[in-house]
Amino acid sequence: MYCSYTPPVKPEEAEVNTKVGYKIVDEVYDFGSPWFGISGGEPLVREDIFDIIEYARRIGFEVSLITSGFAFDEKRLNRLIKNEVHTAISIDGTPESNDQIRGKGSYDKALFAMKKLSENDILDCVVTTMTKYNIKDMAHPAKVAAEHGARMIVYHNLVPVGRAGTNMPDLAPTADEYEEAFNEICDLQVAYRGKLKVNVYSPFYARIVRQRNPVDFWDWFKNGYLGKCSIGGNYVSVTENGDYRACGFHEGHRIGNVKNKTLKSAWSDLQNNPLYLKLRDKSNIKGKCGVCEYREICGGCRTRAEYYTGDLFESDPACNYVPKVLRGE
Repeated sequence: MYCSYTPPVKPEEAEVNTKVGYKIVDEVYDFGSPWFGISGGEPLVREDIFDIIEYARRIGFEVSLITSGFAFDEKRLNRLIKNEVHTAISIDGTPESNDQIRGKGSYDKALFAMKKLSENDILDCVVTTMTKYNIKDMAHPAKVAAEHGARMIVYHNLVPVGRAGTNMPDLAPTADEYEEAFNEICDLQVAYRGKLKVNVYSPFYARIVRQRNPVDFWDWFKNGYLGKCSIGGNYVSVTENGDYRACGFHEGHRIGNVKNKTLKSAWSDLQNNPLYLKLRDKSNIKGKCGVCEYREICGGCRTRAEYYTGDLFESDPACNYVPKVLRGE
């Protein structure tokens, strides 16, 4: 996903104001989370972002933030340092493949920000979105992350929402390209063990790891893997206009707004919503995902399935695996 949003009809409703920003912090605090995470778009372009961060820190939160480095400067760096913000940098491959998507000079800006964050001990992780332009370059972001002392690198498979689903050409790698790249990432996960945590946001990465049969698979799957599909009621976030949603990639299926509903209420509604209960039960999945022997640890990306097929329950077209039952085994 390349983060952006489609503003509501009324411009004043496109983003929450500072007061509602504080309310979001309060709602997350009342919910019981020890962390307050901020992503985007580019959060550092908000004029009040550090007012919100400082408020979150005052009431006891650890704060994390993802930036592309686009708006990074010394003033913002000093405030990130002051508030001990765990900061992640988005880098998509080599300078050439990164800038092909993010614009000329973007890689240098991101690398400069990474260096400064590392020097001040607040670099948390590197985030990479996989596209057809950088799919052969998965080792490079891990290399620079390790060199700068990042805690983790996170690879996101492309979910065609935000800019990637509207005003950009098709950026998605082929299913075969994903398969090759995820196996490379699995090798990187082994190579960097103890030095850099390698993680993936993609449901079918679990199938690839399981096929390679590591002895610690179930511990990793339950306690370390980020890529499980969350749309069935295991996740909720707040969008730029205050809407709650059950998937960080899905632009629809909102479950209320922070202006008139508490986070606890939204979470309760999510746990009892017929659609999300149906999504939680993977026996409802159709096509090859529905008959796959790895269905319970994977099940595919529901948001991507809906984008390409119009059906939340159809198969994820980004996976090239053919289940045993369809091979006659």
